[in-house]
Amino acid sequence: MLASIFSLNVIQTALELGCIYALVALALFLSYSILNIADLSTDGCFTLGCAVACQVALTGHPFLALLAAMAAGVCSGFITAFLQTRLGVESIMAGIIVNTGLYTINLAVMGFSSTMSLVKTDTVFSIAKSALSFTGGGYKLVLAAAVIALAGAAMVGFLGTRLGLSIRATGDNAAMVRASSINPAFTITVGLCISGALTALSGGLLAQYQKSCDINVGTGMVTIALASLIIGETLVGKRTMVRRVLGVVFGSCLYRFIVAVALRFNVPAAAMKLVSAIIVAVAISMPAIREKIAFEKRRSAARQARKERV
Repeated sequence: MLASIFSLNVIQTALELGCIYALVALALFLSYSILNIADLSTDGCFTLGCAVACQVALTGHPFLALLAAMAAGVCSGFITAFLQTRLGVESIMAGIIVNTGLYTINLAVMGFSSTMSLVKTDTVFSIAKSALSFTGGGYKLVLAAAVIALAGAAMVGFLGTRLGLSIRATGDNAAMVRASSINPAFTITVGLCISGALTALSGGLLAQYQKSCDINVGTGMVTIALASLIIGETLVGKRTMVRRVLGVVFGSCLYRFIVAVALRFNVPAAAMKLVSAIIVAVAISMPAIREKIAFEKRRSAARQARKERV
């Protein structure tokens, strides 16, 4: 039983999906952890990336499809930022508005069909299969890992630049940034555009990975990404930017592995939303649980010390 649960195939699939979904968690890391903005347009933006990538891939340009998906994500992020910075809409409401509007836009991109198929179309993964034939069946993992590695390295490098430091400062204290002659509206816009591009890139990769797109593929993506982010920060730590980015990838892979194990235990598909909700709840509460355990240990040690003195 354990051999089937922890088989190489299960681990490899979890790592592949973990690397793909880690792009969304990385996007949420930028918007939520760095900019301190709750961007709820993630679900719609992810589906937008799927839809755009499918349409462009159908024309025979799978790599261009990923760039087109990222461009669409930038547009989504820009609109979200515009609502916040120029029209005075609260960040949560701006995300909800954009997410609602994206549903119709996504349907239009998909030709007002709820599904699209890439079964008979070349994808970046089918091309990688030929180019990385020496890896055997690991070509999908190599490609997905390469993409998230490049994205993670670019994120760490970018956040160390002058603009990146300005974005980080905006999340810490927008008033201080404004007093330093830096326009927080600009830094928020750049941050959300990058976040949207990463989210849509993840959607585009997933569409080509599973060779299909569904209008509901992005449902719950923001909660899954948040769970991955918190799992990574809790288990890996966040002392340095490199550790925080590595934690995002680790958290995403661990989350997908937990889901894969649940499926191996024959959990009904209808119950997977409940499983996901439990994982998210546990992940979000982990910092508080760890703090509670540490407090109880300190209190127990103090009691023991008092007894020894008596």
